Amino acid sequence: MRIGIIGGGAAGFFAAIAVKENYPNAEVIIFEKARKVLSKVKISGGGRCNVTNGCTSIPDLCEAYPRGGRSLKKVFHVFNTTHTMDWFQSRGVPLVIQDDNCVFPVSQDSQSIIDCFLKECRRLGVQIKTQAGVSAIQPKDNGLELNFLNENQASTFFDKVIVTTGGSPKKSGLNWLEALGHKIESPVPSLFTFNIPNDKVTQLMGVVVEKATVSIQGTKLKAEGPLLITHWGMSGPAILKLSAFGARLVNEKDYDFKVLVNWCNEQRSDKVLDELHAIVMRYPNKVLANVKPFGLSERLWLFLLDKCELSSRKKWSELGKKGMNRLINTLSNDEYSVKGISKFREEFVTCGGVSRKSINLNTMESKVCENLYFAGEVLDIDAITGGYNLQAAWSTGFVAAQLK
Repeated sequence: MRIGIIGGGAAGFFAAIAVKENYPNAEVIIFEKARKVLSKVKISGGGRCNVTNGCTSIPDLCEAYPRGGRSLKKVFHVFNTTHTMDWFQSRGVPLVIQDDNCVFPVSQDSQSIIDCFLKECRRLGVQIKTQAGVSAIQPKDNGLELNFLNENQASTFFDKVIVTTGGSPKKSGLNWLEALGHKIESPVPSLFTFNIPNDKVTQLMGVVVEKATVSIQGTKLKAEGPLLITHWGMSGPAILKLSAFGARLVNEKDYDFKVLVNWCNEQRSDKVLDELHAIVMRYPNKVLANVKPFGLSERLWLFLLDKCELSSRKKWSELGKKGMNRLINTLSNDEYSVKGISKFREEFVTCGGVSRKSINLNTMESKVCENLYFAGEVLDIDAITGGYNLQAAWSTGFVAAQLK
């Protein structure tokens, strides 16, 4: 049996290794368009490679996927985060689970993951061909023929093919798969930071709020977690999670919308009022600058007081009802105008791709083209940060490699 893997990234290598383990006598070839393989794995997690997440509950795991969560439920029963950790550690890559549940190699170096894959491919006899981009797939009797971008490269027949080309920033990049009859969901960016130009908040660059709640005005979309203020606007897990779940919506708004920030992560305004009243009762003669509620940093607290037009030298007992209401509103419902986005490092993640409706998610085989399978981000499946996107690559690659 001859198996072709189109794409030398995370899903491609994982699928190729699994195929060869399932079918030791099969000829398995990875075709990569670029000069180097696993380039996205190399830069993932800031160069440390966040291989998976420590979450072991499958229902909770599915919640991390704005698109594809429900569809992955059966896939995760076959291969989940626990299986991933066992897989790498049994192949000589020790892992560590951080406090935030992100899982990294103990080496804190993505090269450990790359070396593991290359070693496994050598051990099993998986062939790797770079600068071998595929231009088209031609269905043939009992198999598929691959045509290549390099006209000097002869078309090649395979019994089975797994497509693992990753996310495409443009729909046109998926035309060759649409031509086979697959429905394509238009790709748009996911996992991005918010640009908030010409706003004084950017002067707080470097300030981190460990637990904030952010939402998109006029929608029910909401996320919580650490928030980082940058020189261009806002980032951090809370913003990235909101961007993932709101990817299509904010694209339709042309990335021009209002983000609401709850700095104290307290949803009930009466609870915020109680906290501030308690300060007034306990420290009536202290100035506002010297007592910071909800553990806010000094820089952020002084910024919010200025935004409320409250003097930092005013005493808490002098705050008054109007001042109190202003503070409550700013702490729990602060508003900023987003004008554009920035990609999260070079880790481009797309919302969109080959529609899940075109795939049998029990086997990852195409419903419209026999002997053709899919895995990884080429599918309309994506997740928030925390190792979940790579987990989807491992899981779908493992299932596709069963070739059922």
